[in-house]
Amino acid sequence: MNPPSKSTIESSIFFNQPEINNVTKLRTQPHSFIAALLTVFITMPVFAAETQPDPTGKPADMSKPVQVYILLGQSNMLGFGKVGAADKPGTLLHAVKQKDLYPYLVDESGEWTERKDVRNVRVMGSGTGGMRGFNNEWMTIKGGNVGPEIGIGHQVGNVTDAPVLILKSCIGNRSLGWDLLPPGSDQFEEDGMIYAGYKESPDKWKKGETPKPIGWYAGMQYDGDIARAKQVLDELDKYYPDAKEYEIAGFFWWQGDKDRYNAGHAGRYEKNLVHLIKQLRKDFDAPNAKFVCATLGQTEKGATGNEGMILEAQLAVDGKTGKYPEFKGNVATVYSHPLSKGGASNGHYGGNAETYMNVGEGMGQAMAELLKSK
Repeated sequence: MNPPSKSTIESSIFFNQPEINNVTKLRTQPHSFIAALLTVFITMPVFAAETQPDPTGKPADMSKPVQVYILLGQSNMLGFGKVGAADKPGTLLHAVKQKDLYPYLVDESGEWTERKDVRNVRVMGSGTGGMRGFNNEWMTIKGGNVGPEIGIGHQVGNVTDAPVLILKSCIGNRSLGWDLLPPGSDQFEEDGMIYAGYKESPDKWKKGETPKPIGWYAGMQYDGDIARAKQVLDELDKYYPDAKEYEIAGFFWWQGDKDRYNAGHAGRYEKNLVHLIKQLRKDFDAPNAKFVCATLGQTEKGATGNEGMILEAQLAVDGKTGKYPEFKGNVATVYSHPLSKGGASNGHYGGNAETYMNVGEGMGQAMAELLKSK
C-alpha cells in the first residue's frame, strides 16, 4: 500500500482568530498506581476491532432518510492523526500493517476500504465567514491526516440500516466559553470581571467599565459552524448523492483545550456544555438527537485546576450519572485518557493516529449504545 499524499490544508485552522491565549503546560494530580490501574479497567471501552465487520461496499437503502451526525469542537476534532509510512510508529499505516489494528480499514489486497453507505463531509470557516469544503466522499482514508470521524463513521455505519452522513463543521483554537458560546448564554461575574454573554464583546471587562467591542463576539464561531452545517444540509444531494431527506441523529463533541487556559471559562464549562446540548437540539429541530462528548486525552480522573474542572464537567453530563435526568439514555461521555497514546491536546497528541482512531471508535460505540435506547 502506498501512503496517500499528505494534506496541506490544516495550516489554515488558526487563521483570523482575534485572541490567542498564552499556552502553558498544565499539570494534573498523579494517581496512585492502584487507582490508575482501576481507572483503566473500569473506564476503558471494549474495543474489538478484529470483530468489526468489513465494509461490504454496498450502497445504503436510499428509501430511508439519511441519518446525519454532526461533529463539532476544535482542532483535535479536525484530526491530526498521521497516515504516514508503515515503518514509522504512531502512523495509521504502521498501526494497520505492523500492529494489525483496525483491519476493517483495508481490503484483502491491502488497499483502503471504502464504505458506500457512509458519507464523509468536512467544511470549515472562521467565525461567520465563508465556507470551505475539504471532504466530500465515501468513508475511506484520504489525505495525510485522520480524525475521530473514521472510527465514528464505521461504528455508526455498522449499526444503522439507513444511509449515514458524517458532517464535520469546526475549526481550531476555539473555546466553549467564548467562541463557541451558544445562543441564550448569559454574561456572568467572577473576580471583578464581567464575562461576555452570547453576542457580547469583548470576552470580558472590568465590572463597572463600559466594554469596548472588538471584531469578534461571544458565540461567533458557534453561529458560523452551525450555519455552515445547515448550508450542507440545504444542498443534501450535493453531499450525499440521490438523497432526498435527512434526520439529525446525533452530535459528537470533542473540545476543551482552549477553555483550560481561562479559569472563568473552565469554571463555567459544565453550565455551558449543558446549554450547548439543549441549544443544538433546538437549532436543528432535533429534540431526540443523541449527544456524545469525549474528554481531553491527557486529563486523568482526579486532576485539579482548570483541566480537572473541565473533565468533571464533561463527565457530569453523561446521562448515567443522574445529575441531569433529561440526559438519561441520550447523552454519553467517553473518558478518553485510557485511549490516548500520549501527548496532549495542545500538541495534537503527537499526531498519533491510534489516539484519533481509538477516541473515534469509543465515541462511535457510545453513540451506538445510545441508539439502542430509541
